Amino acid sequence: MKYELDIVSVINECFSQLRDAEKKVAQFVLADLAFAASASISQLAQGANVSEASITRFARAVNCRNVRDLKLKIAQSLAIGQRFITDVNVEPTGISGIYEGIKSTLDVNSQLLTQERVDAGVNLLSQSRQILIFGVGGGSTALAQELQYRLFRLGYAVTAYSDPMLMRMASATLDASDAVICLSSGGYSPDVLAAVNIAKQNQIQVVGITQDNTPLAKALDVLLPISTDETDYIFKPTASRYAIMAAIDVLVTELAIKHKRKSRDKLRKIKLVLEQHRGGVDRQPLGD
Repeated sequence: MKYELDIVSVINECFSQLRDAEKKVAQFVLADLAFAASASISQLAQGANVSEASITRFARAVNCRNVRDLKLKIAQSLAIGQRFITDVNVEPTGISGIYEGIKSTLDVNSQLLTQERVDAGVNLLSQSRQILIFGVGGGSTALAQELQYRLFRLGYAVTAYSDPMLMRMASATLDASDAVICLSSGGYSPDVLAAVNIAKQNQIQVVGITQDNTPLAKALDVLLPISTDETDYIFKPTASRYAIMAAIDVLVTELAIKHKRKSRDKLRKIKLVLEQHRGGVDRQPLGD
């Protein structure tokens, strides 16, 4: 698949090389992309105070076939959201603003996860011979590893995958005694969905932490729903990973409680080994 450079980026990068009239067009277009995407060539010329020929030359100067192609690419840029084009500051900044955003996300998600759903996931996973965890992208890759690190402490045979081909290959090797956990903040990851579908073809049950009413959610046997709505303030890292992490903590805690004696024995052995290695006080985090 060929990916074209965003037209806004092209205009900004080419600006210094444009003729004076073309620079006027560039400034006019960038000032109101929505109008530029729908305006006629005469409207663009009038708005930029240049000739219609300058509009045509500008389109070619920014690697568009013609004005129609230019307008199409502007519309495509707008499709990703105005917040990625203009400077919108709709959230409090600073330390307190970051913490408030995290707390708000956790408050919303604490109302979505029911004990019934968690119990269903625990019952499915606790009987599994092995558990595979799938997650791709910057957030889900790290959280898949986080979940792996939480589950092996309880004695589960667990492996996290983020490579799309390895996820497919691993799904093809599973049998009915295995299970899959998939993580996706959006629920639209084609790589995770493909691996899940392969697992489902092999009669494997799948638990997922993702948004409801998405392609991935519909493929799951057990959904642990999260809400990860983006705000217009793009400069702060998304708080969605806290929603997934909280769901992970709930799931892992309930799995540990499901077999208390086994969990206590595994955790005690880990604690003993760590204390012999690093020393320190009794209340240090377990393996962190």
